[in-house]
Amino acid sequence: MDIFYHSTRNKNERVTASQAILKGLADDGGLFVPETMPVLDRSIEELCGLSYREVAFNVMKLFLTDYTEEELKDCINKAYDSKFDTDEIAPITYADGAYYLELFHGATIAFKDMALSILPHLMTKAAKKNELKEEIVILTATSGDTGKAALAGFADVPGTKIIVFYPKDGVSPVQEKQMVTQKGANTHVIGIKANFDMAQSGVKAMFNNKELAKRMKEAGFVFSSANSINIGRLIPQVCYYVYSYVKLLNDGRIAKGDKINVVVPTGNFGNILAAYYAKLIGTPIDRLICASNINKVLFDFFNTGTYDKNREFVITSSPSMDILISSNLERLIYRICGEDCEKTSELMKALSENGSYDIDDTMKQGLSSFFSGFADEEETAKTIKDLYNRTGYVIDTHTAVAAKVYNEYVKKTGDKTVSIIASTASPYKFARSVLTAIRADYNELNDIELIDELEKISNTKVPKAIDDIRNAAVLHNTVCQAEKMQEEVEKYLGL
Repeated sequence: MDIFYHSTRNKNERVTASQAILKGLADDGGLFVPETMPVLDRSIEELCGLSYREVAFNVMKLFLTDYTEEELKDCINKAYDSKFDTDEIAPITYADGAYYLELFHGATIAFKDMALSILPHLMTKAAKKNELKEEIVILTATSGDTGKAALAGFADVPGTKIIVFYPKDGVSPVQEKQMVTQKGANTHVIGIKANFDMAQSGVKAMFNNKELAKRMKEAGFVFSSANSINIGRLIPQVCYYVYSYVKLLNDGRIAKGDKINVVVPTGNFGNILAAYYAKLIGTPIDRLICASNINKVLFDFFNTGTYDKNREFVITSSPSMDILISSNLERLIYRICGEDCEKTSELMKALSENGSYDIDDTMKQGLSSFFSGFADEEETAKTIKDLYNRTGYVIDTHTAVAAKVYNEYVKKTGDKTVSIIASTASPYKFARSVLTAIRADYNELNDIELIDELEKISNTKVPKAIDDIRNAAVLHNTVCQAEKMQEEVEKYLGL
């Protein structure tokens, strides 16, 4: 069955999967969603024993129906190759009562690699398929990880340019160094003196600027997005949740028909939405446990039915979750309001104009699969320390937020269902926060010494991504105010 896509705010704009991937954002500012949610056409048992690449194909073919089998397999094989430091691509580690799905074995040691390794291949094939004449300009805002993963994926890809905005003082030193040292003639990185939400709002404003789009087209350019608003980012993320269930079943950790819970540290909501989509297509997932840091806009939403971004923005040790506008939540809102585009549009307008919206009781019932919790900075650090002391396993700050919320969930509910915790970044990416959580005197070491110490205590090899930036030259040093973002884009493109 062919799957088409339309905006969450208007069903009239009907596009193929490849067209949705090229556009990124719908013309009305909405997000593309499938007209019909597909279901797995092979049983979970039939998927047992398949490699990550094979499971990914069986999931992606359901959603990306205008790609041929040959095209899709070529994209998958090019994406999930030696860039990953383990053949399994997404290995699972058991520690202290839960299974950690390690999504950080790619080129930039964060979960964004899982989708951004394949998106450039999906996009360039989509451009050919749709006879796109213009050069694609990837415009992206990052809270830390998307930026580097997108830069690495699109660097020197013919027919593309990539511009990444990041909050200058809102990412870790490693995250910033990874971005500003990025090679590639088509790459451009800009720090902004503002937070991620302002970066993301600036990017969305450019996408929705018709006059800018016209001038770009005349100059031979067209915008697309590598953020998780792009359906080409979301679908590859669905794959690893299906794979994790298949792997647990294949390894005898669960029995046929057993359900699992999934715990996801999230700010922009895309990663947990992918788990929700995995559930919808037939993966036996029970509870979806949404873990927030102290910027707990999602926790408050799930517990009150009110989404309110009007609050203090806190910079934390888990910067990829320092977000107050969770863009991907719009896709869930669309689903729980009965796929009512008018209602979705009305709520998103309220968010844009007032910074908040309320859902009704019927919509709240659609959230019954979700449990939400949060961890403050002290709890995050304590979780890292306690897990290390008990097991010797070292996790990063984002994963620690999820582990704390999972432990809280088990205490509150007594639910001992086998659970997967999405481990979204390597501890090496946040070495100072991780090591000082384990022992305060580590703070006296410099960044290089911290990396070497983490290698010792974790019994893991320093990732290539860290070695690569130790002495790398800074190639990008542009910094601007949020209101100057479009000006910088125009300057770079020579408009």
